[in-house]
Amino acid sequence: MAPIDTPTRRKPGPWMRGLLAALAAGALGGTAAAATPVLQKLAQGGTLVLGHRESSTPFSYVDGTGRPVGYALDICQRLAEAMRRELKLASVPVSYKLVTPATRMALVQSHQVDLECGSTTNNAERRQTVAFTVPHYITGSRLLVRSDSALTELRQFEGRRLVSTRSTTSLKALQAANADRLMRIQIIEAPDHAGAVDMVEKAQADGFVMDDVLLYALMSSRPDPSRLKVVGKMLTVEPLAIMMAKDDPDLKRLVDEEMKRLIRSQELHGIYTKWFERPIPPHGSSLNLPMNHLLRDFWKFPSDYVPF
Repeated sequence: MAPIDTPTRRKPGPWMRGLLAALAAGALGGTAAAATPVLQKLAQGGTLVLGHRESSTPFSYVDGTGRPVGYALDICQRLAEAMRRELKLASVPVSYKLVTPATRMALVQSHQVDLECGSTTNNAERRQTVAFTVPHYITGSRLLVRSDSALTELRQFEGRRLVSTRSTTSLKALQAANADRLMRIQIIEAPDHAGAVDMVEKAQADGFVMDDVLLYALMSSRPDPSRLKVVGKMLTVEPLAIMMAKDDPDLKRLVDEEMKRLIRSQELHGIYTKWFERPIPPHGSSLNLPMNHLLRDFWKFPSDYVPF
């Protein structure tokens, strides 16, 4: 991130006052833990570590040059700028760390990643160990099948093969439905989204269960998108949000307030348009996905609280 001139001096906010108190305690030899670990690290010249995904288009993925890009990463850059303003720094150094569905929560909990900028679902089970900010997208799990397939609903997959990505809420929902309805579906766990799509195209699986927005994005990135289609009703409702450590409440307060500001100022709407309604890398194709009514309604009263 390029250095930005420090704005006119203003009265320190609550995060800054807590940070200054923590730094003073450390300077005097105090043993109290820092109130805001990430902000303290940045104030001392440290680097903000953003977790990114490999193939969660358009939220967080690696483009043709190997550079992490995406909707969630653009949001995290805005959050980094809010931290810079709060700490009155000339700039905030940023580094990127690749995460997977299987590793993302552990990396956040262990503070190896400060903000996980991807397509992670905020739900009650995960909130026991990590924290989330205001959702940046609301989606639901559906089915990706080959275009010549006659299968359109989950009930038609009885006795067939379905793949989903390991350590995702979509996989858990599929497993629960399979057990509850005694459908005898052979469930295959793929290590990543791209691998799951490969299995469908190669007829190694009859369908892929995942958030529909990711399915549309993955389909559009294939050499021949016409070979695939998204079908079926939503199996789940998935509020996607940026994840951070649960033991850093002052960081969360800053991030939540900045997310609400971005929504109310319409800045986040512009970022949405850039990634969902305009051509994006690496192929220069557009998803052509206007904002759905679930997200539009949720953003009328933005909150980190989700009833799921």
